[in-house]
Amino acid sequence: MENNIGFIGQSPHASNAQPNLPSTLVSNLGIYTPHCPPHATFANPKRLGLGAMGYGMAANVRKQMDSTATLYINDVHGPTCEKFKAEFSSIGPVEIVETAKSVAEKAQSIISIVPTGHIVKDVYLNPETGVIAACQTCSTLQNAQRLYLECSTIEVETAKDVVAQLNKAGMGSYVDTPVSGGKPAADKGTLSFLIGAPEAPEGIELDSISKRLRTIAGYMGPANKAFFCGEAGNGLAAKICNNYLSCTILLANCEAMAFGRKLGLDKHLLHKVIHNSTGQNFMLDHVNPVPGVVAHAPSSNEYAPGFKSQMLVKDVGLGVDAARSVGINPSIGSAAIKTFEKAGNDPICFDKDGSVVYRWLGGPED
Repeated sequence: MENNIGFIGQSPHASNAQPNLPSTLVSNLGIYTPHCPPHATFANPKRLGLGAMGYGMAANVRKQMDSTATLYINDVHGPTCEKFKAEFSSIGPVEIVETAKSVAEKAQSIISIVPTGHIVKDVYLNPETGVIAACQTCSTLQNAQRLYLECSTIEVETAKDVVAQLNKAGMGSYVDTPVSGGKPAADKGTLSFLIGAPEAPEGIELDSISKRLRTIAGYMGPANKAFFCGEAGNGLAAKICNNYLSCTILLANCEAMAFGRKLGLDKHLLHKVIHNSTGQNFMLDHVNPVPGVVAHAPSSNEYAPGFKSQMLVKDVGLGVDAARSVGINPSIGSAAIKTFEKAGNDPICFDKDGSVVYRWLGGPED
């Protein structure tokens, strides 16, 4: 028996698009739903938007799902949809659709990844084009069995509000499932999933929701990188903590490499020293801000965006707000966000990877 799946995101080409025009992607997947009637064929995963992360995620969904099932896609940037269809329709059917509502009408599970909480609300709660609008056009059973994997990095409160409104409408199970690993992991299918749901105790058979969560996440990341963080909102809480660290560490890397270079240190030597000392960190090894040190880093590729500079302000801001909400003073984040705001407004940084802050600081690039 199959089970519809949906996937939602936003293309980087749509940065100037109106927020009430979400991007969309849906794909047919064979997911077992024990209470579906035998004749039901709910096998459509949906994705809204083919952005830096979403394109790779959708590609891996298409590669992993049944080759006879259809993947439905939509994005406010039409050429991105056409490119995706041309690239992956040889693996299995790919069709372009228009709205989140139409995706929900076709998909029993929906995966979404968009830039902001405002867009998440529009994708799910817009009464005309959002997922919730499918309430009137689908059966009560179909609505109740729908599963949503919301992969965006947004406010915990926004996620809980969407959960409450979908629950009230009888629209199924919404789970915050933010992802980590950036564009490289999205492309390779090695993403971490931070899941706002409890893990079944050892020896206890997984319920249908947990099985579906694991199966769908498994299309985009290995099983050992799916972390069940507890109650609703905890996946986002974990992601916000992680991004607070990774973003502030990125800034520290930019500053250290910049003044180290200006003190006369060779860029390769400095990286080697830090890698083998107490300053070693993932960001320096994979997102080194100095061109030519790490071949796959954005800096070595004209700062091609993996994580855009302007998004640093949003993610550090989420951490700052979360810390203050529980009485913790986010001193490092408060200072970092001022630098990111200034850098983000500079044309040399806009729409480039966040590690371009190294250039903004005046770090040598030779």
